[in-house]
Amino acid sequence: MKEEQIITAVLDTPLGKIQAAASEGAICGLWFIGQKYFPSGTEKWINKPNEAIFASLKTWLKSYFTGKNPEIDFKLSPAGTDFQQAVWKQLLKIPYGKTTSYGAIALKLGSKEKKACAQAVGGAVGHNPISVLIPCHRVLGADGSLTGYAGGLDRKRSLLELESGEKFN
Repeated sequence: MKEEQIITAVLDTPLGKIQAAASEGAICGLWFIGQKYFPSGTEKWINKPNEAIFASLKTWLKSYFTGKNPEIDFKLSPAGTDFQQAVWKQLLKIPYGKTTSYGAIALKLGSKEKKACAQAVGGAVGHNPISVLIPCHRVLGADGSLTGYAGGLDRKRSLLELESGEKFN
């Protein structure tokens, strides 16, 4: 079996450097450098910052960080369990500038055990390998508080403020 080839590029954003990964023409990862759950094995990745997929990503990020809501016009291919994939699909449905809670996502997934499932949703949200594009930053605690973000709560706050135009505590 052929090993999957992953290409990578490090990009600058207003919130710090971000490492992108792609395979077979799709973004499979986007992490702030040094964030929690940063992948291991990156030394095997091939640095190809001039690939077309990264040019598209740079254009998207530039537009996003100027306060626009650009459409994702390239493929996303996050690797994860069936449950994680289901959660990440729900994240993609959260409108720009809006938020939801872990419990609300759990309910959309059909859990009768809201609390236990909300915790499982939190685990899946936290392990989202394509931050910003799959908007895990739009998920808040049940009381509306900023909770958990692998890239750090300051970045989460900044992303939410960028999108909504409002201050978050």
